[in-house]
Parts: sequence; structure tokens; C-alpha cells
Amino acid sequence: MDLYNDEYFMKEALKEALKAYEKNEVPVGAVIVNNNQIIARAHNLTETLNDVTAHAEMQAFTAASNYLGAKYLNDCILYITLEPCNMCAGASYWSQVSKIVFGATDKKRGYTILCNEILHPKTKVVSGVLEKECSELLFNFFKNKRSNLS
Repeated sequence: MDLYNDEYFMKEALKEALKAYEKNEVPVGAVIVNNNQIIARAHNLTETLNDVTAHAEMQAFTAASNYLGAKYLNDCILYITLEPCNMCAGASYWSQVSKIVFGATDKKRGYTILCNEILHPKTKVVSGVLEKECSELLFNFFKNKRSNLS
């Protein structure tokens, strides 16, 4: 049995998403893994930093690059609770991340809606890992947001 599998690391990304939820940020979390070791943890900070580019993936790419002392993440795996948007998918191209694993699909803003080719040709993609848990967290966040508006 492989302890360090996609579900294990997605659970770690979900912990980050919960941190975002507690900060009233859209609850998306990310971890970046290199050789079965988490080298970066991040969550959405767009509200906290008043920065539309402060998505979990962007924060994680910066942290991982700083950790490795390199701009390329070609031996790394990004675990993200929500399908990356075009901006984050484009950043993953430039970072040359080797694999992206995401939980929930984003039918409104996910990169697959506009352009599957935005990822680096060598990047592998796995979708739907802990999709139910990832989707429920987002659903509950927006449900609470809508009920607070009434």
C-alpha cells in the first residue's frame, strides 16, 4: 500500500482550502510535492492581499520555486482542490510542473473550457481526486455567501 498517493496529498490540499474558508476566501488549496515531500502549501489569498492573481496555485508556485531555488518545477506535482483557471494553467506551463492533480472541475472558469493546450506538453493531468470533498467545500462556501446576502 502506497501511503503517499494522490488522495493523501489531495487531503493536504484540502487542509489548505479549509484555511482559505476560515479567512472568507474562496476555499481552494494547493500543495506542491517533490519526491513524495510537500515543498509548498498555499491557499487562495485574493481577498487578504487584495490581489486577483493571488490564487492558491500562484502562491504555491512561488513558494516551491523559493524552496528549490529554481524557477522550473519539472520534477514536481501540483495538487489543487479546484481545476486551474487559464491564468494558473498558463503559469503551470511556464513552471513546467510535471503533473497536475485536481479535485473539482470548474465548469465556469476552468482551463479545459477554453484551451486544453495551455499546459506544458509534458504535464500529465489527473482529475476528480476527492472530487466530492473538494466540491462540497466550495458548494457550502458559496451557499453561505448567498444566504448572507438575503
